[in-house]
Amino acid sequence: MAHIPDDDWTAVAEAAHAVVREAKAAGVWIHGGGVHQQRASIVGTDGVVSDGPWPEVKAVVGGFSIIQVATREAALDWAAKIAVACRCAQEVRVLMDDPEV
Repeated sequence: MAHIPDDDWTAVAEAAHAVVREAKAAGVWIHGGGVHQQRASIVGTDGVVSDGPWPEVKAVVGGFSIIQVATREAALDWAAKIAVACRCAQEVRVLMDDPEV
């Protein structure tokens, strides 16, 4: 998101929050938030914690949104709204259902 001028961050935040409010009003919002830093911690099966991989400069995750919609097309429509608000492309993934729910 380095292409966004410093003076525009307030407008980006306001636009992003407007999309979140819209998603909540539509009943599709589950959870979301910004990512504080790019470093991950990896916890092994033995409980040992180590610094995780650092992403390539081009592969930065700034945040995430989890929505629940009926179709992929609906997910893509919401991703488009978020992309416009955040001024950057969005990655869309499908989460697996919990078989115990």
